[in-house]
Amino acid sequence: MTFKNNDFSDLLTNRRSVRAYDPSVKISKEEMQQMLTEAATAPSSVNMQPWRFVIVESDEGKEKLKPLIRFNTTQNDTSSAMILIFGDLNCYEYGEEIYNTAVEVGKMPPEVRDQQLAAILPYYQSFSKEKMNDVIKIDSSLFAMQLMLVARAHGYDTNAIGGFEADQLAEAFDLDPERYVPVLILSIGKAADAGYESFRLNPETFTTWK
Repeated sequence: MTFKNNDFSDLLTNRRSVRAYDPSVKISKEEMQQMLTEAATAPSSVNMQPWRFVIVESDEGKEKLKPLIRFNTTQNDTSSAMILIFGDLNCYEYGEEIYNTAVEVGKMPPEVRDQQLAAILPYYQSFSKEKMNDVIKIDSSLFAMQLMLVARAHGYDTNAIGGFEADQLAEAFDLDPERYVPVLILSIGKAADAGYESFRLNPETFTTWK
């Protein structure tokens, strides 16, 4: 998907925090997959792509999620889907597949792949759980922001949700809680109202020039 400069500016400046959606609007699995594919071009440290998703769209899935999202039940009840974004602490296990495919499609020469994997895989495997947790949360958050912009380009709205039972989310949706770290939840759908605008500090307030 390509944007003109003014189109992209509109995506940023006209974004609203949407809590209530039109429950009659359902996003097809095909379009959801397309949006995830587009969002997956987000930056990723050494291209390990640690983001993992559970798309909660069925009534049964939303009922299971409802007690775990605290005060965010309106989004759950009305959205087309709730996208649970996790970070994979063992993301490096996909390293060879990622780099081998890069070679196959002509994005990387074999010798670069070999050099990179020989350096990256032992390095990632040496990380403490705390350090890996930081890496995967940064990458998964970059993905989430890109997905929010992609959704806007497709005509949908989103709300980033951090208020949920993080210690229960993975296991509730059949993921290994020792491996998959909840990062955030995105509700997605067609807004039922204009949503909320919010004030942002001027960059001069938090920027230092040297």
